[in-house]
Amino acid sequence: MPHDRRSGKSVRVLLAEDQGMSGPLALLLGMEEDMDVVAQVAAGDAVVDSALVTRPDVAVLDIELPGLSGLEAAALLRDEVPGCRVLVMTTFARPGALRRALEAGAAGFLVKDAPVEELADSIRRVLRGETVVDPALAAAEAGTTGASGVPGASGTSGAPGASGTSGTSGASGASGASGASGASGASG
Repeated sequence: MPHDRRSGKSVRVLLAEDQGMSGPLALLLGMEEDMDVVAQVAAGDAVVDSALVTRPDVAVLDIELPGLSGLEAAALLRDEVPGCRVLVMTTFARPGALRRALEAGAAGFLVKDAPVEELADSIRRVLRGETVVDPALAAAEAGTTGASGVPGASGTSGAPGASGTSGTSGASGASGASGASGASGASG
């Protein structure tokens, strides 16, 4: 993708994924006129160093990375690169993962096999200050925590302003990315 058509306001994205999907995902995100993948790493312990050098606006982290997990890397990013918003991706909804992601400072929690358009939209939304939670992941969390699930997480449109850094109590305005619960596509 030629860089001459990009404005100076492109969203700078760091991708951290170790299952071979980072390259294709970077190419697809790079096709978005307002996105520029500035770094790709395959291990959690490379995330912060790469972010300090490339200064991404949003880091998209696989929850399971070698070295540090995506959740550990998210917590370090919150402290070391506070201007970087974090989206965590997962293949499987594990009990407590959404809560831990929000506590680590993630502004979003998505399934990995969602369409790239949904990921791009979620990147834009977290950059605007929203918290984005895939409805299927929120439902799985609700099933493990009782009737109310995760405070603030819902499948409705979120309001701007969720900090994403103060844990689940600060996750007001969480929203679901449309269509993710039934999304099919590349799995990873």
